[in-house]
Amino acid sequence: MIEALITMGGLGAVIGVVLATASKIFYVFEDPKMLEIKDALPGANCGGCGLPGCAANAEAILAGEAGADSCMVGGPDLAHILAEIMGVTVEDKEPDIAASSCTYGIPGADLKYIYNGLSNCRAATLLGGGMKVCTIGCVGLGSCAKACPFNAITMKETGLPSVDEKRCTGCGVCENVCPKHIITLSSVTRRIMREYTTDECTTPCQRACPAGINIREYIKQISLGNHLKAVQVIKERNPFPAVIGRICPRPCEDECRRKYIDEPVAINFLKRYAADVEKEIDKKILPFKAPATHRKIAIIGGGVDGLSTAFFLARLGHSPMVYEATPSLGGLLRYAISVLRLSDEVLDRDIEGILEMGVKVQTEKILGRDFTISSLLKEGFESVSLALGGWDSSLARLGGTRNDSDIEEPIPGTILLMDFIKHPDRFSLKSNVVIVGGGELALKAAGICKDSGAKNITILFRSSMKTSTLDPEHLEELVQKNIKVIFNTGIVRLSGKGDDLQELQYVDLDTLSKYSIPLHNLLIASGRFPDFIFKKSETETSESSETTDAPLLWEGLEPYKRPAYHKETGLLAKGDTLTDFQGTIHAIGAGRRAAASIHQLMYGISPSVSEIVVARESDVQNVDHVETVAESVRQIMPLSDAKDPSAFQEIEKGFTEEMADAESKRCLQCGLICYQHSGNA
Repeated sequence: MIEALITMGGLGAVIGVVLATASKIFYVFEDPKMLEIKDALPGANCGGCGLPGCAANAEAILAGEAGADSCMVGGPDLAHILAEIMGVTVEDKEPDIAASSCTYGIPGADLKYIYNGLSNCRAATLLGGGMKVCTIGCVGLGSCAKACPFNAITMKETGLPSVDEKRCTGCGVCENVCPKHIITLSSVTRRIMREYTTDECTTPCQRACPAGINIREYIKQISLGNHLKAVQVIKERNPFPAVIGRICPRPCEDECRRKYIDEPVAINFLKRYAADVEKEIDKKILPFKAPATHRKIAIIGGGVDGLSTAFFLARLGHSPMVYEATPSLGGLLRYAISVLRLSDEVLDRDIEGILEMGVKVQTEKILGRDFTISSLLKEGFESVSLALGGWDSSLARLGGTRNDSDIEEPIPGTILLMDFIKHPDRFSLKSNVVIVGGGELALKAAGICKDSGAKNITILFRSSMKTSTLDPEHLEELVQKNIKVIFNTGIVRLSGKGDDLQELQYVDLDTLSKYSIPLHNLLIASGRFPDFIFKKSETETSESSETTDAPLLWEGLEPYKRPAYHKETGLLAKGDTLTDFQGTIHAIGAGRRAAASIHQLMYGISPSVSEIVVARESDVQNVDHVETVAESVRQIMPLSDAKDPSAFQEIEKGFTEEMADAESKRCLQCGLICYQHSGNA
């Protein structure tokens, strides 16, 4: 017995010595920070950070390959803890929440077949893309709910997923397992930045709206009596609900599917009704906004375009400042529309809602007189966005008239071709001049520039030489005068130093190769200055711009194009606004795109949209008739009974609550191809 104990004790001692020696030989140092990070992470291993698990994320955070805010589960509290461990700072970020854009589940959708196979969405889609006729619709087998590590998703009786926002961490697991990509992460920033794509459930009216308002949802809220919720839905994409409710040309109603049965839903009148309810309760309904970033952006122009840009930038968490040349905001809405259609009171109320989002304003400040693009960038603005408007807006800034002394040059060295042709003596040209567009007028302007002493003159045309309508003899004359003509080009960037324009970058529209031209003056064949976004050049250092009086290096870029023309490149492209916008609703859409582009640029992303954005050439599933829908009479807008125009009463009085309720119930609550069937047609 004693021998056995001695033997076991000896073996234990030997093994202990071996293990102690091995621990010294194979010892691996682990950074104390790594231990702290691992302890702080939740250990959910959900993959929301894009890595295999929390241990991998901890290693990435320590190596600087992942940010302190990379853990989707922990949220902002954990982000600040990790930032403190790493000795870095982190910006607050709004949470991502999963959301499905599908409108009708299996019970309410048109089906190709009855599925009785594996209860798995991917398995179902292997059979002809799923049981729905709709090619992008949710197949309703709950793979997202099963995959959610936090039990935040349940399947409703309608066959669609329901997300518990309190439980959802935005990890993205559901998005990854959905074969239709119909459930995605959503946030304030994502909703503002997003253009409609071909893989999401959109309605014909929604796609036709230049501002991209979720029309189906706000009409649904009106039908449920949730009028203020309807206002919030509208303001997601439209900061001027009361204004648009009175003056919109209503392209959405042209695409309403009720037209196949009787008349389109009075979409715009319902928008006005919701906005008027907001006025009656004397309370501003504000949409959600992202946490503050404290990044300053200047917007030049207090019309609809500029105010919309500022509104969406404020919602993105930034600090916008609007500079307006006239004493009042609103642009042409204040000067060009009869008070019988749009009163100053209605306009001012919508503008007040924009200002309450955190937009600051300075009026009677003129670009080129009170400040320059360069001076604003030196003052600490990260971007300067131009929203000057067109010819009519220019007249409004100048008090309704233009004369020989009213020459504007808001972008250094940049002149509108029509101003130059009319008053060439008003401009002092330098040696390098570039003329963009203008056809035969560009050739005439080139001759004037030559006579004025310009040495190097280049004309850029978007058209190819084959499709050009220019007289060959005139082109030959330019060649003899050493004036260069380049076809098939699109301007994509301007750059300068201080208050001087120095360089222009253009692309060959066939090869997309980029080329640069040194210049001092740019003549543009347009009725408005381009809505460029200006920022400090990438070569500009903070030391040179903040501690010295050295001129600042800057560059100007275009916002991304509207989706219908997203494949176009450069200035004066097809679909560009060359004078004033076709309607106020178009200016609102342009303002949101400008805000999204500014946001992208500030985070080092080139302004762009998804490759599958809904465009003119997109093949979006649709229907050309509706079935089993009962006819329903459209509500007629009641008119004022005032016979004296001097009474200044609005001609249209607006819907009553009963009329709005009846009209909202006419909406078919469409999906991509689905819609409500009344069953008694």
